[in-house]
Amino acid sequence: MFLTISTTGTPERPATELGFLLHKHPDNAQTFSTAHGTAHVFYPEASDERCTAALLLEVDPVALVRRGKGKGRGGAPDTALAQYVNDRPYAASSLLAVALSAVFKSALRGVCAARPERAAAPLPLRIEVPAVPARGGAELVRKLFGPLGWDTVTAEPVPLDARFPEWGDSRYVRLVLEGELRLADALRQLYILLPVLDDAKHYWVAPDEVDKLLRAGDGWLADHPEQKLITSRYLSRRWSLTRQAMERLELARLAEADDLDVEEVDNAVDESADTEERPAPLAVQRRDAILHELRAAGASRVLDLGCGQGQLVQALLKDVRFTEIAGTDVSVRALTIAGRRLRLDRLGERQAARVKLFQSSLTYTDKRLAGYDAAVLSEVIEHLDLPRLPALEYAVFGAARPGTVLVTTPNVEYNVRWETLPAGHVRHGDHRFEWPREEFRAWAGAVAERHGYTVRFVPVGPDDPEVGPPTQLAVFQRADATGPANPDTTAPDTPATPTTPKEAAA
Repeated sequence: MFLTISTTGTPERPATELGFLLHKHPDNAQTFSTAHGTAHVFYPEASDERCTAALLLEVDPVALVRRGKGKGRGGAPDTALAQYVNDRPYAASSLLAVALSAVFKSALRGVCAARPERAAAPLPLRIEVPAVPARGGAELVRKLFGPLGWDTVTAEPVPLDARFPEWGDSRYVRLVLEGELRLADALRQLYILLPVLDDAKHYWVAPDEVDKLLRAGDGWLADHPEQKLITSRYLSRRWSLTRQAMERLELARLAEADDLDVEEVDNAVDESADTEERPAPLAVQRRDAILHELRAAGASRVLDLGCGQGQLVQALLKDVRFTEIAGTDVSVRALTIAGRRLRLDRLGERQAARVKLFQSSLTYTDKRLAGYDAAVLSEVIEHLDLPRLPALEYAVFGAARPGTVLVTTPNVEYNVRWETLPAGHVRHGDHRFEWPREEFRAWAGAVAERHGYTVRFVPVGPDDPEVGPPTQLAVFQRADATGPANPDTTAPDTPATPTTPKEAAA
C-alpha cells in the first residue's frame, strides 16, 4: 500500500516544514513495525518549493492470517481462500488507516511544538493513493470527500485489465485530493474514509471504535451529508454501535448549537422607542418569569436542565432562597463556559457549596437528577427531534420527578411579528419544530396526565391579542408535591388530550 502527501512553499515558508508537521525528518528514511507488517516513511522530493512524504506499508500475509481474519466485512473472510488470495497487501484499506494513526499519531492530533502556527493553518496539499477499493465507485468517492473542503477530488477507475478494455473497470480507483486544508484534518479524513470506501476492516469492531470515529470525525462528520453511510460502514454495519454513534453525533451537534449565547431574535428590542420605554429583551423577560414561578412554588433546590452557558444559574445564585442549584448540559464546552461565567474558582466556600455543574443527556435517565424541588427546561425541547421527546419526558417527569417543572418554548404563531425573521423560518437554525399554542398545550396536558402533574400556562413577553406571546411557559406541579400552594396552579379545563405531539397536530 502506498500513499503520498505533497505540499508547496516559498523560501520564507519552505515546503520542507511538512517534516515538522509529520514529525519525520526529510533527510531520513524511517521504518516502523505494525501488527501486520512494516511501514516505511521517506521523502521522494524535499525542497523549499515542493516536498512530498510517502508512506509505504508492506503487509505480512502470514501475520495478517494469524492476527486477523483476512478480508471481509467486520473481519469475516468473503471466501475460504480470501485469507490467502486477496488485495490486502496492495489496496488502501483499514490496514493503511491503522498505519497512518500509528506512524503519524501527533500529526493526526494537530500537535507540532516546533511549528504550531503551521499545524493550525491550512496548507496547499496534494494527497495521492494509487489504489483504493471503492464499493460504490468513483461517484461515492466524490460524495465522501467532496463536502470536506477539497478543491479537486479525482477518482479515476482502474480497468480490470488494460489489455481488455471491454472487461470494464474494477472496483478500484486512483484517488487524488487537492486543496488547502489543515494537515491534521486531511489525515483524519483518510483515517475514517479509507475503510469506509473499502467497506471492510481487518479486525473485529469493538465498542471503542465509536470513540475513535467521533474523535477523528470531530469538526466534519456531524454535518456530512453521508454521515449515516460513513458511520454504518466504519462500524462494520453493527447496528447497536451505529445507533450509539449517531445519537452521540446528534447530541454533539445540538450542544454546539446550544453553545451559542441567547438567540439574537430573543434579544432584539425596538430601537426606535425611547430608551426609558424600551422593553427588556425577551431572553431577560423569560428568565424573570422563570424566577418568579420558582419563588412562587417555594423551590429551594433547583435543576437547570440544558443550562448552556449558565445565564439562569447565575441569576439563581443571586437569590439566597435557592440553596442548591445544579446546571446540566450535554456539552462539556458549554459547561466550561458556564463555569467561567460563574467564576466557580473564585466563589467563597459557602457560595461554591450551593452550585454544581455536570454533564448529562436529557434523553437518558440520570439518578443525579432525582430529589430536586424544581427543574427548568428553558428553550430546550424544540432542539430535539419529535420522536425523541418521549425519552426526555420520561427522564424528567417519570424518573427525576421534581415537584415543579417549568418548560418554555417559542410560540410559532408570534413569528409573524418579528420583522427581521423571514416568513416561514424558525427563530434558530437548530430548532426542529416550533409549536403553536394549541399544540404545545396538548402536549403539556398529555404529559401532565401521564405522570401525575397539573399544568397551567403563562405568557412571556407581550401577549398579542391575535397571535399570543412570543414565548410559551408551562408550569407543571406534581399532584403529590408538598410546599406553598400557588392559587393559579390548576389543571386546564380541556377535553382528553392526544398522547403524542403528532396526534395533537392532527
